Amino acid sequence: MSHEETIRTARLHAVMSRDASAEGFCYAVRTTGVYCRPGCPSRAPRPENVVFFDTPAQAEAAGYRPCKRCRPDDPAHRDIASARIVAACRAIEQTIRDDAPPPLAVLAEDAGLSPSHFQRLFKARTGISPKEYARAMQDERVRRALAQGRSVTEAIHGAGFGSPSRFYERAARTMGMNASVYRKGGKGMTIRHAVAESFLGPVLAGFTDKGVCAIEFGDTPEALVQALRERFPAADIRDGQPEFARLLQEVADFISRPAQGLDLPLDIQGTAFQQRVWRELTRIPPGETRSYTDIALAIERPEAVRAVAAACAANPLAVAVPCHRVLRKSGYLAGYRWGLDRKRALLDREKE
Repeated sequence: MSHEETIRTARLHAVMSRDASAEGFCYAVRTTGVYCRPGCPSRAPRPENVVFFDTPAQAEAAGYRPCKRCRPDDPAHRDIASARIVAACRAIEQTIRDDAPPPLAVLAEDAGLSPSHFQRLFKARTGISPKEYARAMQDERVRRALAQGRSVTEAIHGAGFGSPSRFYERAARTMGMNASVYRKGGKGMTIRHAVAESFLGPVLAGFTDKGVCAIEFGDTPEALVQALRERFPAADIRDGQPEFARLLQEVADFISRPAQGLDLPLDIQGTAFQQRVWRELTRIPPGETRSYTDIALAIERPEAVRAVAAACAANPLAVAVPCHRVLRKSGYLAGYRWGLDRKRALLDREKE
């Protein structure tokens, strides 16, 4: 069974069982021309007549009218759900202790929902789980404290970590370096870079001892190097042109012929949600495209379309993480941090 079939089966089960806790979609009935919320008390439709939409706006654009019984177009339903999740986020932010969020059962009880319903609703609204949200908040507190000049120990304990060891277990993954290096703007960190010409203009590749940490397009080599220096003002930024000439050529060849793959280790850092999106992007074959909605469904976050778009925009590895293969649902090109002309050129080259 394909991923799309799995999603449809789950949604159809929610409709037929009148599961009012189901979130992230509405359904329409071809024979009546009406669309409803999953928990609508109206008579259950025949499965073959059911059509699913992510939002009421999509259903109405397809010519369906809202049900008068369940009122799927009433913004109050979404406002109530969103308010519950906002309150849960504030509770997580205020009560993080010992590297763990408040228990799921407590958050769900405060929201007046069952734990399973609350978990689904939280993921649908934020794109991540309550535990992942708590971790992201802790990481952000550490970053903010370090940027303000506080000591590493103060920053770690102030963020709610029970012990420094718990922070260091994931510091390299979430920050790309240890805390003391981050606080000093990359001091003690060595990044070697090399710039080459590609069919899209100058391309910079940055290398740490773990692998490729950046693939960036720009208008001039000087501007690309300057941007890297501004990102890590205290890091040891070195010209690796002679040393990495062969590796840079592999990157340039990959940009021209992405189907051949990039046989180099990658050092890419991001949040749990970003990593999930980026992994899904790497599964899109050259010559094919997906919509932001497709990616959101593939990672089982159907209402996180905007968060998916934000993760694409934050991608630091052009082409290696092929965010250029994601389009609007209409098929039109959406934003691309390296310019729509480059995005169009990449897609045209891959179709060839």
